[in-house]
Amino acid sequence: MIYEKIENYLGELCKYLIPIKHEYYLGRGSTIAICTLSSIKLLSEISNDTKFMDNIAIVGRLLSENRGIDKIIQYCITNRNLVHLVVCGKDVSGHMAGDSLIALFNYGITSEGKIIAAKSPHPYLVSSYEDVQTFRNRSTIHNLIGETNFNWVKSYIERII
Repeated sequence: MIYEKIENYLGELCKYLIPIKHEYYLGRGSTIAICTLSSIKLLSEISNDTKFMDNIAIVGRLLSENRGIDKIIQYCITNRNLVHLVVCGKDVSGHMAGDSLIALFNYGITSEGKIIAAKSPHPYLVSSYEDVQTFRNRSTIHNLIGETNFNWVKSYIERII
């Protein structure tokens, strides 16, 4: 519990010491969400391509294996037209948020909210079991973790549009 409080404090401190302008950008599409994990340059490249963003519902980063994933689950179940979640970019060292997101999709959560088979240090969600199941059943996840080349990611996504 103390470790989590320290981690939350350090996370808040990082927001001020290493400010990142945006966590996400909304597009004009409705069926595809992109998660660039810790690859802020990739997030920027995608969001700056206005024609590409016409086909994307949202593009954002993911830095934590818990609160960030809870936000993704809520966004995906709230936006019923969302069908594809593309996970790309460099995973967050230590937190392994991308690994946790893929594990969640593949294996779900325990009754305590722990993401099954996640390698991250605190893979516990507050999302309900029902919300997690809705997310898993309604979405198709595309695992491109490690891919940071914008043109490659764009080409991949254009094939599923």
